[in-house]
Amino acid sequence: MSVAALVLAAGSGERLGHHLPKAFVQIGGKPLVLYSLETLASVREIDCVVPVLAVPDLDRFRALGPALADIPKLAEPVAGGARRQDSVRAGLAALPAEVSWVAVHDAARPLVRPQAVARVVAAARRDGAAILAAPVADTVKRVREGRVIETPDRAECWAAQTPQVFRVDLLREALAKADAEGRLATDDAQLVEWLGVPVSVVAGDSDNRKVTYAEDLAAVERALCGAAQPADGERSRG
Repeated sequence: MSVAALVLAAGSGERLGHHLPKAFVQIGGKPLVLYSLETLASVREIDCVVPVLAVPDLDRFRALGPALADIPKLAEPVAGGARRQDSVRAGLAALPAEVSWVAVHDAARPLVRPQAVARVVAAARRDGAAILAAPVADTVKRVREGRVIETPDRAECWAAQTPQVFRVDLLREALAKADAEGRLATDDAQLVEWLGVPVSVVAGDSDNRKVTYAEDLAAVERALCGAAQPADGERSRG
């Protein structure tokens, strides 16, 4: 019952405002995508790591050459699609038949820790579906047409992170249902929620942030290349 990790790196990163696709923006002298690949490959519970990239970026990825050779468990890259669900579907289609569990991770979250990955994989094996998430610090407002319509209990509000881990057959079923109904999810857990299947939450780390805007990139670069560089090196090695 092996576990595969899909690392989604097909986004254009327009909001980042960079001339390169987001996955190939350099941090500390290497592309953003390599951090997630290295971390996931270092986790004992992960058996293979599959990069999912935009079609124009496949050759750019393969050109990384020696850097890829140093990553164990790395599978051939897969061409993703225009939408997240398209990329996940393509990644699932590329998995070997013996893979029973899949961890879906955003390449734009390079600070994820191996220990957190191991925890969420264990929870998914137990419950069928699990995500990393962190409790929100701010009061959250639901807003419609510029007006507050609800203030949810902050104690019940968590910010979803990745990886999110599922039984492969469950995620495939969830994708098929969403496709049939013409629905687009903002994360993979939402697809499974639409099936009525409970999704367990595992506490993630507050610094497992997603690079979306320039300020996110700057914060991640400080974390990876700042004064704590030796500790960050240990992070990537697991």
